Amino acid sequence: MKFLIVLFALVALAVAELQLSDEQKATAHANGALCLQQEGITKDQAMALRSGNFEDTDPKVKCFANCFLEKTGFLVDGQIKPDVVLAKLGPIAGEDNVKTVQAKCDSLKGADNCDTAYQLYQCYQKHHSQI
Repeated sequence: MKFLIVLFALVALAVAELQLSDEQKATAHANGALCLQQEGITKDQAMALRSGNFEDTDPKVKCFANCFLEKTGFLVDGQIKPDVVLAKLGPIAGEDNVKTVQAKCDSLKGADNCDTAYQLYQCYQKHHSQI
């Protein structure tokens, strides 16, 4: 379930690199569990995504990412909320670092809301070392 914490940070930050409070971790876990059940993906699918394996393009996996990102407030109706991302990740990773990754990722747009969320997660995962 550490995967859920990673998604809390979008969007793809390694858990070990973040200084999340116990409350943030509990919220991420609860939101992740709800989305896992709602979208019907397996733990294996979630763990593969967490580890940066993007081979599974099952629409349910993409919709899991969308569900979670919407629950964190990072996405609303398929639209990234850069101010929310910056407000939540800036204090953890540094505002300049987050802005650098946002400039590379936030303009991505998929075929639908789920695909957009998946692409955003993938991009943030790719650039996670910067934040």
